[in-house]
Amino acid sequence: MTGKKSCKIQVSCKINLSEDPSKIKTAVLNVFPGLEISVDDQNLIGKSDDISSLSNISQSIHTKNTYHRILTKNIKENSTWFYLNKQAAFVNTVALCSESDESPLGPIKVVLETDDIENTIQTLIC
Repeated sequence: MTGKKSCKIQVSCKINLSEDPSKIKTAVLNVFPGLEISVDDQNLIGKSDDISSLSNISQSIHTKNTYHRILTKNIKENSTWFYLNKQAAFVNTVALCSESDESPLGPIKVVLETDDIENTIQTLIC
């Protein structure tokens, strides 16, 4: 993924009582290096305006059709979203979830917002 395209990226996940917030932060940063992250007792929110924050995801996409289908299905105006498995992220692996309940402790939700969402999706999966 190259260039300085602008894309608002928001990453969020619930922090369960049984989870260490610092480990959840590590999991998210494994997948999204450089995000600005805020953590409280119950939630983690990460934000970036740089599409290169998605480079680890772009590099790890092996099932491009699945990502394309999910990203396209979830388009609403100038944004789209997808889920990642939180436990997989902790071990530096990107694992897409079709549904939120596929991640036993809850997923990481990733929202992308940009002026050209179709082009952003193509950039991500190519």
